[in-house]
Amino acid sequence: MAISKEEVLHIAKLSRLKLSESEVDALAHNLSDILQYVEKLNELDVSGVEPMTHAVPTQMRLREDVVEQRLTRDDLMKNAPASQDGMFKVPKVVSD
Repeated sequence: MAISKEEVLHIAKLSRLKLSESEVDALAHNLSDILQYVEKLNELDVSGVEPMTHAVPTQMRLREDVVEQRLTRDDLMKNAPASQDGMFKVPKVVSD
């Protein structure tokens, strides 16, 4: 399945990415290659294969749940570059 330049531009718009013409060409080619590989994988018969969460068998490493001394709000605020009313003050990140 080939991905067109228009589809790459649509994905870039949804992702709010600005791409140069060469990047659009490269991404169209790379995404097409990825989809061709996925199509090959879909041809495989995996009916007898059990699903797995990890390629190597592992065991969950658990630690004892122990209550520890925590820092006070005043101690935490000492590390803040800026604070206001006992909270971290950060720059506005949402645009209009």
